[in-house]
Amino acid sequence: MSDKMALIPFKQLLHWVMEEYEHSGMVFGIPEEKFYRKTDGRYMELFGEAIDTPVGPAAGPHSQLAQNIIASYMSGSRFFELKSVQIMDELEIPKPCISAEDECYNTEWSTELPIMGAFEEYVKAWFILHVLQKELFKESDRRFMFNMSVGYDLKGIQSPTVDEFIEGLKDASKTRIFQECKVALLEDLGLFKHVDQTFIDRISPNICHSITLSTMHGCPPTEIEAIIRYLISEKKLHTFVKMNPTLLGYEYVRNTFDKMGYDYIQLKEASFTHDLQFGDGVEMLKRLKSFASENKKDFGIKMSNTLPVKIARGELPGEEMYMSGRSLYPLTINLAYKLASEFNGDLKISYSGGADAFNIERIFATGIRPITVATTLLKPGGYQRFKQIAELLDPLLDNQESSRLDMAKLKALAESAFEDANHIKESRDMLSRKTPLRLPLLDCFIAPCENGCPIEQDIPEYLRLVGEKRYEEAFDVIVSKNPLPFITGTICTHTCMTKCTRLDYDESVHIRGQKLVAAENGYAGYMQKVSKVDPHSSVQVAVIGAGPAGLSAAYFLTKAGMKVTVFDKRERAGGTVEFVIPDFRISREAIRKDIELVESMGVKFEFGVDPNISVADYQAKGFDYVFLAIGAGRTGNLEIQGDTERVRGAIPFLEAFNTDRGSLNLGKRVAVIGGGNSAMDAARAALRVNGVEEVYIVYRRTKDYMPADEEELAYAQEDGVIFKQLLAPVSLSNGILKCQVMELGQADASGRRSPVAKEGIYEELPVDTVLSAIGELIDYDLLKTNGIEVGEKGKIKVNEETLETSVPNVFIGGDALAGPWTVVGAISHGTKVAKAILQKEGMEFNQEFASRISFDKEKQLLEVRTKKAVLQAVRDDDKEPGRCLECNHICNICTEVCPNRANLMIPVEGEGLTNRNQILHVDGMCNECGNCETFCPYDDAPYKVKMTLFWSEKEFWDSANTGFVIIKGAPKPVVKLRLKGEILDLTFNQAGQTDGPIDGSIAAMIWTVIQQYQYLYKV
Repeated sequence: MSDKMALIPFKQLLHWVMEEYEHSGMVFGIPEEKFYRKTDGRYMELFGEAIDTPVGPAAGPHSQLAQNIIASYMSGSRFFELKSVQIMDELEIPKPCISAEDECYNTEWSTELPIMGAFEEYVKAWFILHVLQKELFKESDRRFMFNMSVGYDLKGIQSPTVDEFIEGLKDASKTRIFQECKVALLEDLGLFKHVDQTFIDRISPNICHSITLSTMHGCPPTEIEAIIRYLISEKKLHTFVKMNPTLLGYEYVRNTFDKMGYDYIQLKEASFTHDLQFGDGVEMLKRLKSFASENKKDFGIKMSNTLPVKIARGELPGEEMYMSGRSLYPLTINLAYKLASEFNGDLKISYSGGADAFNIERIFATGIRPITVATTLLKPGGYQRFKQIAELLDPLLDNQESSRLDMAKLKALAESAFEDANHIKESRDMLSRKTPLRLPLLDCFIAPCENGCPIEQDIPEYLRLVGEKRYEEAFDVIVSKNPLPFITGTICTHTCMTKCTRLDYDESVHIRGQKLVAAENGYAGYMQKVSKVDPHSSVQVAVIGAGPAGLSAAYFLTKAGMKVTVFDKRERAGGTVEFVIPDFRISREAIRKDIELVESMGVKFEFGVDPNISVADYQAKGFDYVFLAIGAGRTGNLEIQGDTERVRGAIPFLEAFNTDRGSLNLGKRVAVIGGGNSAMDAARAALRVNGVEEVYIVYRRTKDYMPADEEELAYAQEDGVIFKQLLAPVSLSNGILKCQVMELGQADASGRRSPVAKEGIYEELPVDTVLSAIGELIDYDLLKTNGIEVGEKGKIKVNEETLETSVPNVFIGGDALAGPWTVVGAISHGTKVAKAILQKEGMEFNQEFASRISFDKEKQLLEVRTKKAVLQAVRDDDKEPGRCLECNHICNICTEVCPNRANLMIPVEGEGLTNRNQILHVDGMCNECGNCETFCPYDDAPYKVKMTLFWSEKEFWDSANTGFVIIKGAPKPVVKLRLKGEILDLTFNQAGQTDGPIDGSIAAMIWTVIQQYQYLYKV
């Protein structure tokens, strides 16, 4: 495959747009429900013209090709900052060139097209937008605007080719492409209901009368000023000049990044010292404002250019990349305020720098306009995000041009940017949303939250059921795989939420909370219908340990018809959840309900058994299988000198707290060593002990590196726990905890920074008791006594698929196998062991829903398509389930995030196909930017893996992709297909059948393209 995009001729482009709309109600993948339709007369004035919305794509990947501009327009863009051109024709840009997983980085700094190729794309888009405005929206008068962008030095801008580009956009009437587009429209008047010759003749050849100057970092101020004077006086253009965030100075930018969680971003100080300085920039702008006024042209600044940073973690090929998105916002808005202050608000500002649906109303309210975006469009939802933005801004439009900035609002906005949760790095989980799965050729829709869940809960299904208030059915779906819905609905580590697609919008759906809603509202009705399962097998299973792992295995085995007895050394079931986790985190009533569910299956319990387990004894009692779910029974020792009698384990302390907190004596000040959830529990519990006045959490890294859940950190802070970061305890003596002061070293390849001691520097804390929360240990001696093999470094030898140990029919799981783990992880082990035992006995392991659930599929489709591309804050009410995007029903992420529309959704009906539509990759439209790979939930790249359509045999032979080319001129449909590395020549009959050695699903997809999507390949 090639990273060179093939440009679609105007006539084919026109037919593509009209036929796609006629066939599917879409235009370049934008569904009709996401079209932005103006419903009032509001507008914004700019350069003396009216435009319906003040937003559009920034000069970049979304304004490079005609189809990109068209997709932007359909969703609500009306101001188009065309991608920059400069003297270097046809740039060779290393690929991938975009990395937008969180803040965005790119290495493409101007159009990849030849200069006049870019010109032709813009002219084609100009005509198509006029046609769509009239044909679909019934509007005769143009209410959108093109703004050209050029760079980077005066000599290049004055060159014949760039000058031809500028003059052509000022007046395209005599250019070949303008005439070609006009003729094509007149020849195809039959395509339209509302477009006629009169309308076509009225399409103005004056495409641009404004320009944005993009200057390279380090461009001398005299050069910048000379270019602007030339554009204003010689080219007669209204002009914006891009200002660089480097104007804020290195220290300001470095400190901002460090305090907002972007400390890993590596800056080049030379980028700041060699760039335009603030004072010089202000004086230059003052002169240019006067000059523009004298020439009766508008002049303003574009805030802001991207920020050059080092490529330090292999994000993209090369040494330097350009940063944008949410990390740029606090810099850009503060630079806007700083510059505007120099002019008392009398400064036109065009804005781009981390704008999205969460802040764009506030930006616009300051008087800043127009506003262009890029990073938000690279995220799932893509161009469709424009609709929400346009609708948010519509009530603010005042039918006039911005005169003066509202400095009070701009100041408030600038100051708030540093505390805005949407722009602070720690407000979002830094784990990759990708799963380890490989991307299939067809039927690829998955809900990544399910893959992120160790027990693969059917999350979208029970969320929709909760949203529809079908609680008993939702509970049924949950307990088909999870016998502890109250416990996991309260304290689960919710790894599912780290995979939620919503993370690329705003914040994960609060899945755990909705599970609890289902449990609280569905439990009673479900329990009335559930009945004890009579054993239909003589096999007996002993489960040792009544914690989550043991309870889960017992539940599934008994449900399948086996006799199961659970043994535990304590007086009741629940394990760590019951005896260690404090009641302020989970109520005992919630735990009791889950245990009642397990008991309802017919599970037997025996309590108070000898903790010195003998597997042989259980086998002698007639148990065919033994599952060791005994937890991690030993507390890790904290290596500390001095008064070690005042040091105790956090887990034994929590057990004592739950049993008899009134008897505890910790003194006035307590230090908890560690940063996990157990440390947070211990610290919060210690604050509730009589006599305790202060509790510290001491951790050797910074708080950002603490493994505790973000919400548990927040709860600890709310309770008044004092966090002491970058400290490592050394000794406790006479009520003083001496700590070695640490600092974070250089980041490794993963971005993680290890703590390094600051030699000779210590900090002392007044402490009476130290609680060690550095982890619990597996009792290896007990395992070895029972003949279970333990390998090097304490790895217990088990069959990874079944968790069977070296002793036949003896299994192990939960904390006993993995060390201190999670509740849901323990459930997954219990499930795996139950499945393995049932398989050994030839019995069925069934996790299907007891009830048959169904949804109104058309209603579901419309709802999913409607909520796509809409940013929504977490609700935590009965509307929260509606935030779920139901990715296993409709994904299409790779189609949404592709700027060039090279990934298409194609409804296909065929043998064995289950997804509502399939993904087709169009090779000629792809420039290998890599954005679809970033957001695909699989560990793969759709542009390399998905079925590919080639426009020519040359493209086909130049690629290694699985895909096909339709041979032109053949009497019957003939296709050349590459499949699993083999080349096949296929002929289809009129029924879409082929005798080629291919699966029916693949044949169905190829035939669907041939028969129903001719506009895709007749290019």
